[in-house]
Amino acid sequence: MTILLYDLVGSDPSRPFSPHCWKARMALAHKGLGFETVPVRFTEVADVEGGGGRTVPVIRDGAHVVQDSFAIAEYLDDAYPERPSLFEGQSGRALARFVESWSQRTLHPAIVKATILEIHDLQDKENRAFFRASRERTFGKPIEAVQDGRTEEKRQAVSKALEPLRATLRRQPFLAGEGPMFADYIVFGGFQWLRCVSTFAFFEADDPIRDWFERCLDLHGGIGRSLPAAA
Repeated sequence: MTILLYDLVGSDPSRPFSPHCWKARMALAHKGLGFETVPVRFTEVADVEGGGGRTVPVIRDGAHVVQDSFAIAEYLDDAYPERPSLFEGQSGRALARFVESWSQRTLHPAIVKATILEIHDLQDKENRAFFRASRERTFGKPIEAVQDGRTEEKRQAVSKALEPLRATLRRQPFLAGEGPMFADYIVFGGFQWLRCVSTFAFFEADDPIRDWFERCLDLHGGIGRSLPAAA
């Protein structure tokens, strides 16, 4: 039975943009597992697979329903141990947790502050209203005031915060070493999110992060590159 991946989209169902859903996509491709995507908009997320206040990504693999990108990667490694590993054991899972914490506290807030209006504009009318209301509750101010991360000063600050990532990728092709694992897909998800919603970038053409990202786009038959970048 083909695995189903519930994937966040905007008004165009062919343009999935969630960083967390991209982690799950890359994890499934890494394991060599066939899957079908089920496009889901913001207002539909809570009703996925019976509801209960779900978030995406969610996968259904036969009788198994798994929510959250990290939990999905763990499930895939446990359920399909004969296929390429996403973690290489418990120590790899622990290190990937650190990468996830760093990414969600450093990279993701910077992307939101640089692109939240573009994310809003990708939605249809109903989901624009939902997105605006939910994000303005979170931030306590209009989303127009949230998008303050596109000045050169802010871009340089983010670039400086990415220096540990940059230093690592000067020494090796992937965060996991010679080949990618889930730690790479965690960070890739953030940059793919940025690529999908905006032409804004935090790195220069000669940045080793950019070189790594290009390698990631080409992985698994170019699944990342198959979605055109925002124009």
